[in-house]
Amino acid sequence: MTPAVWALVASCVLWGTTGTAASFLPDAVSPLAVGASTMTLGGALLFAVSRRAAIGVMRDRAVRGWLIAAALGMVAYPLAFYASMDLAGVAIGNVVSLGSGPLFAALLEWRVSGSRLTRRWMLSAGIALAGMTLLVVGGHGDDSPVDAAGIPAGVVLGLVAGAGYALFTFASGIVIRRGHSGRATMGAAFGLAALPLSVVLLAIGAPLLASGSSIAIAVYLAVGPMFLAYLFFAVGVRALASSTVTVITLLEPLVATLLAVLIVGERLEPLGWIGLVLILVGVTVLSSARQPRSRA
Repeated sequence: MTPAVWALVASCVLWGTTGTAASFLPDAVSPLAVGASTMTLGGALLFAVSRRAAIGVMRDRAVRGWLIAAALGMVAYPLAFYASMDLAGVAIGNVVSLGSGPLFAALLEWRVSGSRLTRRWMLSAGIALAGMTLLVVGGHGDDSPVDAAGIPAGVVLGLVAGAGYALFTFASGIVIRRGHSGRATMGAAFGLAALPLSVVLLAIGAPLLASGSSIAIAVYLAVGPMFLAYLFFAVGVRALASSTVTVITLLEPLVATLLAVLIVGERLEPLGWIGLVLILVGVTVLSSARQPRSRA
């Protein structure tokens, strides 16, 4: 494999460890605090490595609205993502959050850019929605550490996370197409998102400092799956076609599910496994499609 592919695989593996790493935190630590700390620390690092260029993006009035929209998407994403995994489990939370992202992205392109929703998109959405329904109905087995009662709320929060990430991707893409580098745009968006999330962290993050192990996990989540993973991701995106990138990134929910079963001890009912597979199939069908043209 090429260095770009290896870099993208590395980013997916790092992202896939987030839920498993967070599962080792004490129950007193809120998933909102985990999401806030990850983005606050990781976002500050991403801003720091591109500070001068990121400030240039922030000063550009022509893209300021889209930059703020991208930052808002990144505020919603980590809070909903970690809360989803806390309620529905690592496997379900990851797959719903990541699987719904491309579907929401297509809806944004349809409403904002005028891109039409193709039959392939309709098929993909139908398959993914059927998978999510099976997850809610089937879900975890009796011997799983996840409370089945929390799965519906966890799925809803996963959809919120997917919508937040789609908004970030769509809005930051507009900023980049208007002349700013990807690294500068990421630094600016993540840096802005870190500001309100730092307030959340200060309000409810005290339990994270209660032990050395909690601090170590929080630092890992910020430096590994946030900071290093996005640097690796940038390497892959620069050298590979977008269709290749979207297919390779499906490794993330696969890694997350395997770690959830092997390490966390999660157990899914057969319907739950079928639901996970259907979501991945739906995203694969969508990812392999050519991008529709915008009327604009």
